[in-house]
Amino acid sequence: MGYLPKHLREWHPEPIPSTDELAPGPVAALAATLDLPEPVALRGDLLPPMWHWLYFLDWPRGKDLGDDGHPLHGHFLPPIPDRRRMVAGGRMTIHSPLVLGRPAERSSSLGDVQIKQGRTGELAFVTVRHEFSQDSELCLVEEHDVVYRSGQATPEAHAPDRPLRVEVMSEDQRPPKWQLEVRPDSALLFRFSALTANAHRIHYDLAYSRDVEGYGELVVHGPLLALLMLELPRRHSGDRRIASLSYRFRSPVFVDTPFRALATAEDDDRLSLRIATAGNARHATANIVFAP
Repeated sequence: MGYLPKHLREWHPEPIPSTDELAPGPVAALAATLDLPEPVALRGDLLPPMWHWLYFLDWPRGKDLGDDGHPLHGHFLPPIPDRRRMVAGGRMTIHSPLVLGRPAERSSSLGDVQIKQGRTGELAFVTVRHEFSQDSELCLVEEHDVVYRSGQATPEAHAPDRPLRVEVMSEDQRPPKWQLEVRPDSALLFRFSALTANAHRIHYDLAYSRDVEGYGELVVHGPLLALLMLELPRRHSGDRRIASLSYRFRSPVFVDTPFRALATAEDDDRLSLRIATAGNARHATANIVFAP
């Protein structure tokens, strides 16, 4: 883990179990939110990768939310004063897809904890591990990397009118295998927040996003970007099953800013995915490996 302050070295939350019936309603709701003509799965069908983010949700009472909209207290929230939370990325191994409409179990535990130095001060990187099972069989293993920092953001670090450095990558020179164009409006952000129990105010409260966290505009959810990247293989790869995936969020995308989800074939079994705007070649990236 590297050096950790004492209050983090002594932080050892116990694993927690939870269950969910995986009812079909949230899948139909997200499909409508994404303007799909029909639900992507019905009861008894396989749940597409990452669509399990609609389940196992936590709904704290309003008085238990902080000024930013995140819960004040939580089992895997580190003991850091005035913490602000950012999702950095994650990875997933899929042994077998979850089946919609069948009860599932999740076991959540603390993974790695690291302290790193960022532009605005000390950052705590916390990894939370989830194992999902159905009928006592392990289906998914997922890890989320969450970054916590203390204090205020630096407004100029996030302002949407600040010129963004264009990152040129070798894959940019190759024509994408598949692509999807999206213009994220405030209604899309609101509906996705509701579907995923995400009350972070940067997604719906412009004054807060601009004046407190320094973004200058409403911010598109990182998980929404990840889901839209995964829409490319879901829509175009037929019956091929994804065995593993990883994703990383690199810079924010703002409301009403058109972007493209792009897929590039690395070989017969691997795809590279990214989110690109006119000013930045990779706001988010992902890699997937198909099952043999």
